Amino acid sequence: MIKKLQIKLITATMLSLFVVLVVIVGAANLVNYHKVITDADVTLKILATNEGRFPESFEEWGRKDFLSSPEFPYESRYFLIVLDQSGNIISTNIEQIAAVDESSASAYAQTVWAKGKTSGFIGNYRYIIHETESFTYVVFLDCSRSLSNARTFALASLGASAAGMLIVFAVLTLVSGKIVKPFSESYEKQKRFITDAGHELKTPLTIIDADTEILEMDYGESKWTEDIHRQTGRLTELTNDLITLSRMEETETVSLVKRVSLSEIVREEADSFQALAATQNKILDSEIAASIQVRGDEKALRRLVSILLDNAVKYSQGGGKISVTLKNQHRAAHLTVYNTTAEIKRESLPQLFDRFYRTDRSRNSKTGGYGLGLSIAASTVKAHKGKIWASTEDERSLTITVTLPVSKP
Repeated sequence: MIKKLQIKLITATMLSLFVVLVVIVGAANLVNYHKVITDADVTLKILATNEGRFPESFEEWGRKDFLSSPEFPYESRYFLIVLDQSGNIISTNIEQIAAVDESSASAYAQTVWAKGKTSGFIGNYRYIIHETESFTYVVFLDCSRSLSNARTFALASLGASAAGMLIVFAVLTLVSGKIVKPFSESYEKQKRFITDAGHELKTPLTIIDADTEILEMDYGESKWTEDIHRQTGRLTELTNDLITLSRMEETETVSLVKRVSLSEIVREEADSFQALAATQNKILDSEIAASIQVRGDEKALRRLVSILLDNAVKYSQGGGKISVTLKNQHRAAHLTVYNTTAEIKRESLPQLFDRFYRTDRSRNSKTGGYGLGLSIAASTVKAHKGKIWASTEDERSLTITVTLPVSKP
């Protein structure tokens, strides 16, 4: 359990860090890429409206950004194609670029003309189509350097983020043990206390029960001695349940080597509860598929089925209905125990598997039990790599469902 807590701590921290880095790095790269496009579009718009040339002074454009550099026109690499209204090439200007000849420039122009978009990318060239009354200007700007810088920034930021996550993971792995150590110590002390106290209580309870029998031999039975027997029996049952639950949580898993017939276990336990249900005027039906086998501890699985059936009989009203179903669905054994009940709230269902929780808030001793049965059942299912949950359709009935992996032949 503590190991799982440590894993959850590391997972939650790393997931949070990953989300934060995705947002930060993603936003930074989007802004960087958007700036590349914006700068290119500004440059292309100036070139298109100025017939493929930069103005002698950018002051007339009111620019105070990157365009204000006097070296900018000489650093830019672009070419211009002029088309008529039908898309025929009238002239080509490739004076400001060496990587493109006239035929290539014409091919680029025809390609973007056919696309019908006024701006976009073709390879590493950003283009814009500017139409006048007589001509159409198609201007291409070489953005290879800007795009390369953007890609370098993206790779560097991703690499730095990955390295940061690895460092945080390594540090967290080292210190997470110390973080959960107080919880681990407290949990271990709690389990030891329950186990030790349980064993210490067994002896005095046995002595009290034995002494009561001796008193009955000397003075006869009375309602007082009967009450002592009943209460010592309840305390013994509680002690045994606590020890069982503590031991199961200590081991957390059971041996899954032995194949066990779950069908036989459910059938035998259902038959054993038939008489008890009949004496309480309750109907117990069963539908059990044959030859369903699982791997695990037969004794623990038998106790699991017994707990579920005992819980169903105990909390169903007189004349109520109880049904047990075992099926093989989707390569898993599905065990459901259904019973009608006076009332059960949907919001209380997740608490049914908590220690000492009982739907009867008055904790009436007439129903018996201490709220540990379903906790033991949940621990048993967990140890067998299965799942358990509770559901209700009308808040007047309860269905406990257990799924366990089916053993392959």
